[in-house]
Amino acid sequence: MIARFIGDRDQTREGGRVGEAWELRSGEYRARVDRTGAGLQELTWRGRDLVWPYTSDTGPDSFQGQLLAPWPNRTAAARYTFQGTEYRLEADDPATGAAIHGLVHALDWSAEQVSEEAAVLRLAFGGTAGYPFPLDLTAAYRLGPDGLDVTVGVRNTGTGDAPFGLGFHPYLTLDRPLWELSERGELTVSADAGTHQPTDGGMIPKGAPLPVDGGELDLRPPGRSLGSTVLDTAFTALDRDAEGRSWVRVGGPEHRVCLWSGPGLDWLQLYSGDTLEGPRRRAALAAEPMTCPPDALNSGTGLLVLAPGASAEYRFGLLAEPV
Repeated sequence: MIARFIGDRDQTREGGRVGEAWELRSGEYRARVDRTGAGLQELTWRGRDLVWPYTSDTGPDSFQGQLLAPWPNRTAAARYTFQGTEYRLEADDPATGAAIHGLVHALDWSAEQVSEEAAVLRLAFGGTAGYPFPLDLTAAYRLGPDGLDVTVGVRNTGTGDAPFGLGFHPYLTLDRPLWELSERGELTVSADAGTHQPTDGGMIPKGAPLPVDGGELDLRPPGRSLGSTVLDTAFTALDRDAEGRSWVRVGGPEHRVCLWSGPGLDWLQLYSGDTLEGPRRRAALAAEPMTCPPDALNSGTGLLVLAPGASAEYRFGLLAEPV
């Protein structure tokens, strides 16, 4: 059985064309993958949302479910210097003047291979004036007994070195607003991170990462209540299990939603949604595995420099656990 296709390429909406999506199924899991941006529109387990969903008609809100490349997070003042040349990006965060979350989330990816349980999408990215480095990108979404497994590959198809960073932007949910569970004392959050990155007023790194030991940002103890803690924070020094995975777990009275990130994804941004308005505020927790911290195009911290023809691959995933 081939994965069910949803959408109409010829429809349009304000802000861009309506995308296409592929619906994947495996056991108790269902997922929907977006042609536009290769984003994760939906992931459910036993009919319950594990991520804040969106549709092709509405498009993503606050980057929900998006792949972030060729940089995650933000680039200060929408400019950076690489190998002696300054490049200018579009400043798409009016509040800070930064360029945020890369360039590929608004582009159409092509389907290389699709089945009932998997979709492999590809993007031949030609570069832009502000990022003139052509890349070949693949995103392989696979459902199985252990939930969703995503592999993202990148290859430099240009003739010079290319700076690169990657992120993923799901909002974890328990099929009901997290603030509601928190008010009832039924919400727990844990993350395997030993340090956090201080930032300035523009959310650009300031100084070295600091230990979280015993403080409000120490999310390592199991059963930790999020309470009123406000998060829009990059973490690193991630602990890993025997398979090399670092974990974020959001738990409620009936089940947990868990995100894992594999080797090379050495940073984690957590965002509690306090700046979102209305019913979206603190309704879900963005848990964003990243290869590098904010402003890596300028600082070089964690930045991958791909030689011509060089490639890299990263894995992350999502699953549910009964309590």
